[in-house]
Amino acid sequence: MSEKAQKRLTFLAAFMLYFGVLWGLWDTVVVYPLKIFVVLLHEISHAVAAIATGGAIEKITLDPNQGGAAYTIGGIPFVTMSAGYLGSLLWGVLFVMLGFSKWIKPRKIIGAIGLFVLIVTVWKVRSLFGLGFGVAFGGALLASAKYFSQRANRLLLLGLGLTSALYAILDIKSDIISRPGLRSDASMLAEMTGIPTVFWGFLWIAIALLVSAWLLRWVARRLDHFELDSEVPDPSPIV
Repeated sequence: MSEKAQKRLTFLAAFMLYFGVLWGLWDTVVVYPLKIFVVLLHEISHAVAAIATGGAIEKITLDPNQGGAAYTIGGIPFVTMSAGYLGSLLWGVLFVMLGFSKWIKPRKIIGAIGLFVLIVTVWKVRSLFGLGFGVAFGGALLASAKYFSQRANRLLLLGLGLTSALYAILDIKSDIISRPGLRSDASMLAEMTGIPTVFWGFLWIAIALLVSAWLLRWVARRLDHFELDSEVPDPSPIV
């Protein structure tokens, strides 16, 4: 077996193991903070979409039952409502791709994510649980950036990305396809367009699966020229 094929096979086995562990621990306290983090990304995506289409974000709320809401004003409702599940998926893609960066140190990326979470929390999160979670999770990421190795932070970054991408798919299935009567982004789109909730659920999950498949293929190719243990070079001094 060639070295390239061995790397890809090792990655596939590691991914399947990670997915299996994640699935087995899905309803435990171990995965719970990651799930709330993805909910926060979901609501941030609504906020970004509202602002990008000329609107504004009033506040974000999170609750202990893995629920959340983004209270937006103006913007294009169709874009804003569609941005939640797909947005958290794209955040996951971004984190995974950054996890393979050769030029930006993982510590800096994790630290930037932690700082971003803290800023958003203080700026717009207005539920007691959400405030507590945002400060704790953002602080934990900053602590990881400061005290843990580059390799540990790279693995954390990849874990956040994969969890966000996988949770987006599972969340769409749970909230929309399995429980079409639940109040959700898709049900609000159904009210606005007259197109059934399940249509939006199947459309979004199809997009999510295609994007996830592309991401796995991208990672497999990236591994041909990358080592997870590799260090980011320090910038050369300017003479």
